[in-house]
Amino acid sequence: MRTFTSLDDLLALEGQEVGTSDWLTITQEQVDQFAEATGDHQWIHVDVERAKDSPFGGTIAHGFLTLSLIPVFAQQIFDLQFGDAKLNYGCDSVRFTNPVPVGSRVRATATFEGVKQLEKGVQITTKYVVEIEGVERPALVAQQITLVLG
Repeated sequence: MRTFTSLDDLLALEGQEVGTSDWLTITQEQVDQFAEATGDHQWIHVDVERAKDSPFGGTIAHGFLTLSLIPVFAQQIFDLQFGDAKLNYGCDSVRFTNPVPVGSRVRATATFEGVKQLEKGVQITTKYVVEIEGVERPALVAQQITLVLG
C-alpha cells in the first residue's frame, strides 16, 4: 500500500498507476446479501439452479456490487493521510464491461487521473480497472472522484 501525506505526493503520481489490490473471491453469500440490501433479486444473480442454464453457466455478481467494492480495493492500494475528511463525490464514468461469475476472483488497479487543488481541499479522480482472474477483458472500468477537505 502507498501512503500519501500531502497534495505534492499525489501530484507526483498524477497520470500514473498507483497500485493493485489483493484478489477477492466473489461468493454467492455476498451476492445474496447485496440483493437483499438493494432489492435487486434478478434471477441471474440469486437463482443458482436456474442460472446453470444461462449463457454464463451460473450466477453472476450485480454490476453495482462490483462497483461497491471500490472502497475495499482502494484501502488496500493507497492511504491518504492528510485532510480532515475524505468524501465520495461520485463517478465521472462507470462501465460494466464483463460479467463477474460467482466464485471468481477480482482485484483492482488504481490510477490517479486527475489531482486538483480546490479552495477547501483537493479533488482526486481515480480510475479503477477491476479485473477477473484469468480473463482478459476487465469486469469494470470506473472513474471515481474523492474530495479531501481541509
